[in-house]
Formats: sequence, structure tokens, C-alpha cells
Amino acid sequence: MKRLLHALAGAALFVTAGAAALATPNVASAADCTAAQVVANGGFESGTSPWTAPSGAITGGGGQSAHSGASFAWLDGYGSTHTETLSQSVTLPAGCGAASLGFWLHVDTAETSTSTAYDKLAVGLGSTTVATYSNLDAQAGYVHKTVDVSAFAGQTVTLSFTGAEDSSLQTRFVLDDVTLDVSGGTTPPQPGDPTRTPAAPAYTVDLSSDASGGSWTGHESVTFTNASAAPLNEVYLRLWDNYHGSCPSTPITVTKVTGGTPSALSVNCTALRIALPAPLAQGQSGTVGFDLGITVPSGADRFGRDGAFAFIGNALPVLAVRDAAGWHLDPYTNNGESFYSLASDFTVTLDHPSSLLVPATGTSVDTPGSAGRTVTRATASKVRDFAWGAGPFTRISGTSPAGVKVNVYSVAGISAADAQSMLSTAVSAVDAHAQRFGAYPYGELDAVIDNNFWFGGMEYPGFVLDLVSTTALTHEIGHQWFYGIVGDDEYNGPWLDEAFTDYATDLALGKTGSGCWNSVSWASSAERITNSMTYWDANSSRYSTVVYGYGKCALHDLRRLLGDTAMAKLLRDYAQSHWYGVSTTAEFKAAAQAATTVDLTSFWSQHRIDG
Repeated sequence: MKRLLHALAGAALFVTAGAAALATPNVASAADCTAAQVVANGGFESGTSPWTAPSGAITGGGGQSAHSGASFAWLDGYGSTHTETLSQSVTLPAGCGAASLGFWLHVDTAETSTSTAYDKLAVGLGSTTVATYSNLDAQAGYVHKTVDVSAFAGQTVTLSFTGAEDSSLQTRFVLDDVTLDVSGGTTPPQPGDPTRTPAAPAYTVDLSSDASGGSWTGHESVTFTNASAAPLNEVYLRLWDNYHGSCPSTPITVTKVTGGTPSALSVNCTALRIALPAPLAQGQSGTVGFDLGITVPSGADRFGRDGAFAFIGNALPVLAVRDAAGWHLDPYTNNGESFYSLASDFTVTLDHPSSLLVPATGTSVDTPGSAGRTVTRATASKVRDFAWGAGPFTRISGTSPAGVKVNVYSVAGISAADAQSMLSTAVSAVDAHAQRFGAYPYGELDAVIDNNFWFGGMEYPGFVLDLVSTTALTHEIGHQWFYGIVGDDEYNGPWLDEAFTDYATDLALGKTGSGCWNSVSWASSAERITNSMTYWDANSSRYSTVVYGYGKCALHDLRRLLGDTAMAKLLRDYAQSHWYGVSTTAEFKAAAQAATTVDLTSFWSQHRIDG
């Protein structure tokens, strides 16, 4: 979440379809793979072997019960700062293209917060965190969790469960019946093919709401093209907001899939694999459709309800990205973002009660619907996601000197003076960023203001959520360029949008960042500005300090080294060359080096910018 205020961080979903079976892969077929379950002693009935476990963690008592059999594994529950890990080495055969990690998890906690993850369980394969849970996942009994780990085919890695408690109020993570099933399946991209695919997604969505605007049902379809030389046998939909439910009981429901055959949900119910009827060669297109249901949970969140007001971010399923590294199926993070997607077109029709205003991504046109209802049709081109709100907002509007229409939507309790102040901030910020990086391309900009947002602020294309804060709103609008127009893999390279946006915010507000690098103090030798969310989820108290603070200070230092004029040209040219594309750390470093005759090697090392 793009938060300047750093925080520590309902129906079941079913899928059905009758499409043809997946075609035989051209790299590893099902015939090359013997299906197997590769975790040993997953039920903990044979003592500790081959697990490496804390003393007493594998047990049959202590007031807990097993999911099956007599034994289980128990991590944490001390009520004080404590970390312990349960692990074993597993081998995923190279010929097996599909792999699913499953386990039964029971969480009980003395924590009372319904929004903050104080105590966490990280599930890892090797150095990669594939899923995270917390005190927010507490429930009366066991819940079955599944995670797609197909990307680890052919590897021997350590499977680990690491529980970490903070300084007070216990949380117990109880595990049983751990499995890792491998089978024949997916086709990886050709080695070395960096092409990001499926490309040029075009989404068409028709939804109708209930009287409150908190429940939506309808249909979504997406057409896409395989841009890669490797055949495309499948696509993955990311159902990000299923993080907010208890898998498999989730707030996003997908049924009646057409255009492919769906598998079981994976990655804590946030990923849905759809096998295509036949492989798509380079340049060929396909379409997947499905019925969609959305139930917005309570809570002033980027996906949540604050009284009569609903905020609906990341609710539309969007296509995952495949490149030379394979499918990007990172877990949801509530500490930052996991949202990596390619520039897409959206046409979204929202049928809702006329008493509700519906701010949304893109340019919206309202027309009368059936009695007492309005149809809002929003269109957006070259955006990475689509978000909207619904409620009895108060709206004020203005136009920036450069011609951008800006709307401010306020919840109850926001004063007219504060709303006007936020409108003035938005009008100023959108033009200030545009002058530095390139004209704002999305027609209009909606800012939704609610002082109950625990996360500070959150950006979507042409649509931001924010507190009454000049700095925060200027930051979120800056994300229209860094994340929106210039994309990045937010899970694996969060500095590319957060640090760049905080730097742009300083410039827009006339702040020079003078001397800010002087206060840098690293927590460990492993800490880098360029670390992924895997690291920051495990070190959440350092996330905003390093990624936002140290990141923007490094860019200020680079400006002082290059000179103001050269730095301004570097960033504008870099934005233009990645317009609607995806940026990487390596590409930015190369562009910076090309802008100066000074060898920047020591600069990157000093500022811990790797890649």
C-alpha cells in the first residue's frame, strides 16, 4: 500500500468450466512426470524427522489438537518478542510443471486488532516467501491453505514456516498435514525470453450493485495477446482481494469460466490458473470470461467499507505477468504492494442506486438506468488496474491550468474547507508532476478523502484514496507517473515507485532533501533500498524508513552529483522511454550512468542500490 503513515502491517469462491483440456507442453509434458507428494512426515506423526524444529514444537498436547492423527506443529504463543522456524528440505522434480503446497493452519491469538498484523507466519521456499499469515487470520478451527509453487520445479529448496511475535499478546500458529504435490502441467517461457506476456489486455466489465454499493455482481471478460516466442498454454488471474477473506471463504467469487479450464485457487486464494483450450503462438489472441461477485468487507481500507462509503480497490481480477522468470505469483502484502500488471484498457459499466456517487478510474459518463438507478460507464486506456468507490459522497470539482479535470469526493465528516484545500492540492500537484515527467494522460483525476484510512493513502490509475494531507495527496498523485505510467514489479522492486514518488513529492513541494542522507543507519548488512517485499514483510518496521526515506534521499544525492538540470532531464527522458512500459533498477542505473562521465559504481554501492 502506498502509505505515508507506515503501519505494521463473503461467499466461497468456486470455479467451473467445460473447456478442452490443456494441450501437451513443449518443454515438459505430464508423461515426463510421476505425480508425487514430496513432503516427508507432513502429519508430524513420526516425531521430528526430517524436520528441523524448535524444541517442543512438534507435539500432541499443550491445549491444542491435531487436524488428523495425534500430532501437530506449534509455533510461537509466548506473548513476547520471539521468532522460531520449522523447516525441511524438499525436491521438486524437473519434469513436473505443476506443484501445490498445502497445509492446515489454525491461528489463535490474544491480539484484539482487526486491522494490524502484529504477529506473522511466513511460509517460504528457499529465500522466497510464498505466503504470509498473521493474527488477523485467527479462527476457531483449522483452515486449509494452498499455494501454487510451480515456479520451483526442478529445484531442491528448504520449505520453512517462520513464526514471529512482537513484544506483547501471544499468537499461536498451529500446523498439520503439510503436503507438496507435484504433477505434470505448465509450460515455462523459453530460457532467456524476457518478453512480458499476456500483452495488451482489454477488460470489459458489467456490474450491478445492491442498495448500499457494498455488493456487486455481473460479468468480466479479458482479451489478450501472447507477445512471447514461447507458446502461452495458460493464464493466471490475480484475485487480490481474497486476501481479505479466509480462504476458501472469500469476498471475490468467480464462476462460469469460459475460454479455458480453471484449476483450484492458489497463493492463499489470490491466484486462479486457467488452462487455455490450445496453446497461443506469438501474436495470437485469446479471451477468458467469467461471472463475478464482489462483497466489500467492513473497514476503512483500500478494499473496505467505512459506514455508508465503499472503497473498491484491486477487486477486479487482472492478468498476472509471465516473463523470463516465469509467472509472477507473489503473495499479497498488506505492508506495501504486490500489484504487477501491464498497461491495459478497461471498459467498466457500473449500475447503482442514483443516491450513490461512484468515483472511478478513467473518464466516467452517467446515464439514467431503471427506476432510481444510474449507470456509470467508465473507460480508461493504458492503465494497470481499475478502482472505484460508492457512497453518498460530497463532490467538488476543478480544472488545473493544464486542463486536467479534478474531482474531490469527501466522506461525511470532512469539512468544506478541508475538501477545498485538497482540491487545491490536487490541482497543483497534477500539473507540477506533469511539468517534470510528461503530460497527465488519463483525462480526469478523482481523489477520495477519508480521515479514517489507517494506511494514509493509496493510488490507482486516475483514482486515489487519501487523508486530509497536502504531502500525502501530492505523493499519491505522483504515483500516477511512477507505478501508473512508468510501471514496475511492485513486489520485487518497490523502491522504483515509492522512492521515485517521494522524490517527486519533495520537488513538487519545494523540498531539497538537503543533508537527508546524513541520517542513514542500516539495520543489517542485508538491508538494501532495492530489497523486495519478501524482505520488508519480514522487517516491516524498516519498510518506510528505507524504501521511502533512504530511497528518495539517494535520488537527492544523485541530483546533487549530476546537477539539477541533468537530473531533471534524466528523469523526464527515463519516464518518456518507459511510458506505459515497465522499469527496472538495472535500466535506471544504466540511464543514470549514461547521463554523466562520473563512474557511478561507488555511488550505487554506498547507497545500497543493487540490480
